[in-house]
Amino acid sequence: MIAPLALRRHLLVSLVTETFPPEINGVAMTLSRLVRALVRRGHTVQVVRPSQPQRAGDVPAEELGCEELLVGGFPIPGYPSLRLGAPAGGKLKQAWRARRPDVVHIATEGPLGWSALRAAESLRLPLSSSFHTNFHDYARHYGCGFLHRPVLGYLRGFHNRTRVTMVPSLDLISDLEAAGYRNLVQLDRGVDIDLFDPARRDPALRKEWGAEDGAPVCLLTGRVAREKNIPLALAAFAAIRAQDPRARMVVVGDGPLRAPLAAAHPAVRFTGALPNRELARHYASADLFLFPSTSETWGNVLIEAMASGLACVAYDYAAARHHVKDGVNGLAVALGDEAGFTAAALRAAGDPALRAALAAEARRTAVPIAWERVATRFEDLLGRVAEEGLEALPV
Repeated sequence: MIAPLALRRHLLVSLVTETFPPEINGVAMTLSRLVRALVRRGHTVQVVRPSQPQRAGDVPAEELGCEELLVGGFPIPGYPSLRLGAPAGGKLKQAWRARRPDVVHIATEGPLGWSALRAAESLRLPLSSSFHTNFHDYARHYGCGFLHRPVLGYLRGFHNRTRVTMVPSLDLISDLEAAGYRNLVQLDRGVDIDLFDPARRDPALRKEWGAEDGAPVCLLTGRVAREKNIPLALAAFAAIRAQDPRARMVVVGDGPLRAPLAAAHPAVRFTGALPNRELARHYASADLFLFPSTSETWGNVLIEAMASGLACVAYDYAAARHHVKDGVNGLAVALGDEAGFTAAALRAAGDPALRAALAAEARRTAVPIAWERVATRFEDLLGRVAEEGLEALPV
């Protein structure tokens, strides 16, 4: 019988990831939230991650209360601020023999993750994993469609060697099961409603953007890369601007397409990556969130926009399918319907009353989506893997 959470023993969790704060992305943010919650609940968390010499002044471990085991790394082409972890099987075995974790949780499937998988198996440590990124789907965005099946096969084999893989949405679970993944359970995402709050709206920032009173400001946040389908958002904005020349657009985030897109679209403001409080201020100061990506496992930015009180246009899958009710708290479009996406963006941009109604309901929807609930589920799953293995896990 599984012990109640309050009576479960203290866990030593080794979390292996190739991205973590001070890096800025959805995976790093999600993991930092979960680590903070585990530490607050009395567990010990060892984060295994690549060293980040370019940001040596940042001390996320001290801020989060976790321990760190740093390994070597190398920059990802096109993303100089992000690093892949180098294989570290020997170092991990030595550390884990000296201090045996109750569970090893692998969050990324790169060279570091692979070496951690093999090291944990050799030491017979309980293993769990999480699925954060559709890397197999990225191949088609980079002209490497022939790699789709090999990458899918690698990821499937990787995750099927762990006792459980945590996946953010039920529709993604269905897709992965159809592709041969086993032992999948849902672990969705939360949002910080104190940080992402309509009260952070800043008229001075809107003035800096050149937005007149009543003029719609479109916002897009996230990685500025091919897999995010940003040209569709820019095309929708062009249609909006033809309808209302006062309209403005802001893109927050960095990536390999930032420079060429900024050069090609001088009417759009590209800010680069922003720290959390500035990001929250940008969300709250906009009016319409355009989210055209078709490659998400979840889409944290959509929920952040909803919490910030924005009308949102998104494709109906992942986080949008879970939380957006079309015409009630956002506009949801059939996946891949580009004409429908642009039409929905035009509709919202041209109707201030509709935007206001969607925005208010979006905020109400986001308020109950608390990280504490997600952290409780994460703690429960890790505890069950550590104590009783896969047989005890709910689907």
